[in-house]
Amino acid sequence: MGKKRKHSENEVVAPVKEDESATQRPKRTLLGWKDKIEQKESDITTFRNKEKVLVTCSRRINYRYRHLMLNLVSLLPHCKKDNKVESKESKGATLNELVELKNCSSCLFFECRKHKDLYLWMAKCPNGPSVKFLVNAVHTMEELKLTGNHLKASRAILTFSTNFDKDPHWKLLKEIIMQIFGTPKDHRKCKPYHDHVFVFSIVDDHIWFRNYQISVPHSAADKVDRGALDKLTLVEVGPRFCLNPIKIFGGSFGGPTLYENPFYISPNQIRALEKRQKAGKYAKKVKAKTRRKMHELSNPLEPDEFADMWKE
Repeated sequence: MGKKRKHSENEVVAPVKEDESATQRPKRTLLGWKDKIEQKESDITTFRNKEKVLVTCSRRINYRYRHLMLNLVSLLPHCKKDNKVESKESKGATLNELVELKNCSSCLFFECRKHKDLYLWMAKCPNGPSVKFLVNAVHTMEELKLTGNHLKASRAILTFSTNFDKDPHWKLLKEIIMQIFGTPKDHRKCKPYHDHVFVFSIVDDHIWFRNYQISVPHSAADKVDRGALDKLTLVEVGPRFCLNPIKIFGGSFGGPTLYENPFYISPNQIRALEKRQKAGKYAKKVKAKTRRKMHELSNPLEPDEFADMWKE
């Protein structure tokens, strides 16, 4: 007898239609069942400030200027320190490479020359712009010994005088200062509140920096009274310094010159004028001596009759 064929070989299985109205079964994961269906992320992404500043200095820097740099490092929780850099013509390429290695976007470079003059570079790396300042009237926190005391790594409120909105170069400087000195909102090292103020004001074409603590009167329970907000006071903390802008460059630590200060006088010229003034005093003394000799020769004294009376 021949073998019977199986019916399954001849029959064609009809495709099962999925019921679209039925609810989808949740996916199973290692942590359990997923009740919610994953939604696709929207194409619109919110801006997040990831500003990081590299702070470094040149070799052979003075101790006062080094203390000023350390004061700024303590005020900026989003900064990173690095070793000293040799102050040469090729320092721009070296600093740009260091900024890239440290994963930063800005740089503060303190350059000291002749152990006397301090120059501050503020640069946005690697495309610019960058500004070169001459730093004057330096007073560190250790020198001032002021009564103000705010918490470390707290966010600062930046305030600018109205002069920054007059000329385009002041507007550019304001934007650079805001990006470098402004602490990002959700930075991991900063505290999420404000208790001090950075003040930048323009006087005599110089930028003056001050740091104040926001002092609020507290009650016995260490809570701020609602009516006491009008009694806010500012207590200075330090440091103090003055920035004299020299040039604004289109690139990072160089490039085309966007602005040059016509009123800037280098410290070398000031010292040369002081030496000339001191040399002028000596020249006056020499001229006075020669005039005295000429006067004595032109007006000789008459011979004295009694000059040799006691010699006999």
